[in-house]
Amino acid sequence: MLLVFTAATVNESSNSAATTTSPREKGDVIKLGFIPLTDCAPIVMAKELGLFTKYGLNVEVTKEASWANVRDKILTGELDGAHCLFSMPFSVYTGVGGKAGSEMKIAMVLNNNGQAITLSKDFCGKVGFKQTNKVAGVVAAKQKAEKEVTFAMTFPGGTHDIWLRYWLAAAGINQKTSKIITIPPPQMVANMKVGNMDGYCVGEPWGGVAVKQNVGFTEISTQDIWKHHPEKALVVNKGFSEGRREELKLVMKAVLEACKWLDNRANRKKAAAIIGKQQYVNAPADVIEARLMGDYNLGCDQGTQIYTDDYMLFHRGGDTNLPRKSHAIWFMAQYMRFDYLQSAPDYKAIADKLIMQDLYIEVAKSMNIKIPADDMKPFTLTIDKAVFDPNSPGDYLKLAKK
Repeated sequence: MLLVFTAATVNESSNSAATTTSPREKGDVIKLGFIPLTDCAPIVMAKELGLFTKYGLNVEVTKEASWANVRDKILTGELDGAHCLFSMPFSVYTGVGGKAGSEMKIAMVLNNNGQAITLSKDFCGKVGFKQTNKVAGVVAAKQKAEKEVTFAMTFPGGTHDIWLRYWLAAAGINQKTSKIITIPPPQMVANMKVGNMDGYCVGEPWGGVAVKQNVGFTEISTQDIWKHHPEKALVVNKGFSEGRREELKLVMKAVLEACKWLDNRANRKKAAAIIGKQQYVNAPADVIEARLMGDYNLGCDQGTQIYTDDYMLFHRGGDTNLPRKSHAIWFMAQYMRFDYLQSAPDYKAIADKLIMQDLYIEVAKSMNIKIPADDMKPFTLTIDKAVFDPNSPGDYLKLAKK
């Protein structure tokens, strides 16, 4: 039996929500949502450290049930913004994960790295950390015996979905013979415990919690798929971004200060204790802290993997937070690669429409934060050394689909 405890998760690609303007006016409470994941920390800590108050803002942060729930509330204006999957606005706009044409705006990136693919303990001893060459054979054997292998992610076209599919492709696993289901992040471990999936991709701490509970083990971390990949973003309602622009800039300043604070390793123990509380992530602080520090107990007698410069990062001297249009184009190219879309979207026009890069640059400059100059330049994925040129996604797809 699939353990899904909220109706909001039943149809993750529902077309029910349409874009509206924010119903609240200037000076009203600003509502920001989050999903119980370690990388909600910039929004939670901006609240806990009093940074929103410092900038004269009345901000309420609310725990949400699923990414579909976040999507719908942003589009209707019930939330002004949220901690959100970087790729969700592109998934929704293209119709992969919502009503095509619905606009969710990206103000800034919140973090890099720090997600993981967890495999069930049933695979223990059969594959090891990052041994994708062995995974394909084990999965094939299981498929032959049981006809189907099930993996889980958190939202169609979301970052976790694409990390999972990219890894499956790199491991030589036929996605068409595998079942991929959608489960909200906090419910991953419980569903694996009762055998509802063989593997899942989600953000921390739910990879670490599976290890702690001896439910599964870390097969690969997403920084080993793409070092310093974009992960979560501050995504806002279109009406809020247009009608309360000055307040949005203050929200961004508070969150940027929180990102800087979080990248001071001396602060991470305190952060773990706070975000682990029931009203936030509701998970053991020691698990959150360990992976925040780059100390990964992999489980399944694989030992410990120490990340020194590519664990979960929130600022990186400004390199993290710029929302890059090239990254948006990469995700949309994956929608084509993995058959979510049958015809190429207008990559650049969509990226221009949904990414508020000029606003981010304005805010960053006012805070003397470095502006990276690498957007729209080719970059290389870590796992397979594939080079992506955002100016030629069609050429990339010709090679990727071979």
